[in-house]
Amino acid sequence: MTSRILVTGGAGYIGSVLVPMLLSQGHRVIVLDNLMYDQTTLLDCFAFPDRFSFIRGDTRDGKLLDKIFKDFEPEYVFPLAAIVGAPACDNDPLTSMTVNVDGTIKVCYRQTGSSTPKVIFPNTNSGYGIGTEGIDCTEESPLRPISLYGRQKVEAEKSVLKRGDSIVLRLATVFGISPRMRLDLLVNDFVYRAVNDKYLILFEGHAKRNYIHIRDVARAFMHCMENFEVMKNQVYNLGLSDANLSKLELCEEIKKQITSFCFFEADIGEDPDKRNYIVSNRKIKNTGFNTQHSLCNGIAELIKGYQIVRNNKYMNI
Repeated sequence: MTSRILVTGGAGYIGSVLVPMLLSQGHRVIVLDNLMYDQTTLLDCFAFPDRFSFIRGDTRDGKLLDKIFKDFEPEYVFPLAAIVGAPACDNDPLTSMTVNVDGTIKVCYRQTGSSTPKVIFPNTNSGYGIGTEGIDCTEESPLRPISLYGRQKVEAEKSVLKRGDSIVLRLATVFGISPRMRLDLLVNDFVYRAVNDKYLILFEGHAKRNYIHIRDVARAFMHCMENFEVMKNQVYNLGLSDANLSKLELCEEIKKQITSFCFFEADIGEDPDKRNYIVSNRKIKNTGFNTQHSLCNGIAELIKGYQIVRNNKYMNI
């Protein structure tokens, strides 16, 4: 069964993988994106002129949203538009607040006539902050976000859940190749440095976090659509169950494939999110969702992809 889907921020890192996947399944998709990074990642999607539309605009533009909802009547809304990452939010707190919280609420609370679109909202599991040693973070664990970015996303999550007919995915740190590539994500960054610099100096090497491949993120959106009535009005962690790794352990995984890679730990910085936790992904697995892309395969993919990606314009800063 096909659906009409509005994807805000659909030309971004996740959207550039998700939107083509939706089109391949026969869905009708409209993307609203301001193209703040001058990306051209969705050009191939115009090969589906009857099912793909693009509007260059801002999620904070109420009149534009009114027109989209009136003309397109989306059955699903995927609010991907965001200022992503702690550094980007700290650089412009006002803009990040109006986009990450206000913009998300404006999109999610709109109706099409008398109907309410279903919402699938991607949050970050950095909201767990500093975990408790030996205890997995589940969807019931307290949220203790430290960075401005984490606090904004937690606030947006609360609003999305309050409106009902919604599913929240708390994403682990995403990795993998996308047409709108990002090098500021941890795995992508470390592999890029291993390929190009052959060495890395890292801080807080003991800090653990969870990881997830970008294509499994896109697949999870599909899974939520297919099982919406069973999964709705709940939160689900989304990550690889076998990839709760410290930074040092991640470097060891990379070194298995780039044997010349050297890494050292030094007291030179700190994570603004203070992320250090182990995450349980059991709840979404119990709905029938299984990941298909391992960390090992993702590292191999990145190594090959970095034959093309050779500069830092792909940073969200």
